[in-house]
Amino acid sequence: MFPIEIAGPRIALREFRIDDLDASMAVVGDAAVTQTLSFDVRTRDDQAERLSLDIARAQSEPRPDYYLAVANSNDTLIGFVRIGLGRDRSGELGYALRREDWGKGYAAEATALMIAFGFDALRLHRIQAACGPDSRASQRLLARLGFTPEGRLRDHVFTNGAWRDSLLYSLLEHEWREARHDGS
Repeated sequence: MFPIEIAGPRIALREFRIDDLDASMAVVGDAAVTQTLSFDVRTRDDQAERLSLDIARAQSEPRPDYYLAVANSNDTLIGFVRIGLGRDRSGELGYALRREDWGKGYAAEATALMIAFGFDALRLHRIQAACGPDSRASQRLLARLGFTPEGRLRDHVFTNGAWRDSLLYSLLEHEWREARHDGS
């Protein structure tokens, strides 16, 4: 499935483009943003290489993940959202936004769009997400989306010079459908 574009009320999820490099640096190049992610701040050169690899990977068959840009109404990248595909119709959700767009509801919209895509188009049975114990905003977001806390993964990621635990959450397809009250 390529290319993917998913329109929401205020944002769109779309494939990455080479011209997203500068805008993506507001996410991956900001220590305040990457502090709660599973990787350290990236340099522009590192991000240019990663972006090229991400663009190429999106065109592979079978596609290993759906890593999409979150774009505002001006089609400017303000973040990313990803579902990595696993075994047995499972996926792992990840997301990040540039700091200037925190607290505006864009993460909730982007993740809800991606979850709907995962369950409807990809026919996933389970989507999980992990976040740092200090990331209260992500914990609140996952709870609002209907995710169930499953536990703590000790020393799960090495980032910012130290090991960090992660809190694991999951959402099952039938829970998501019941919460939407559509039964589809």
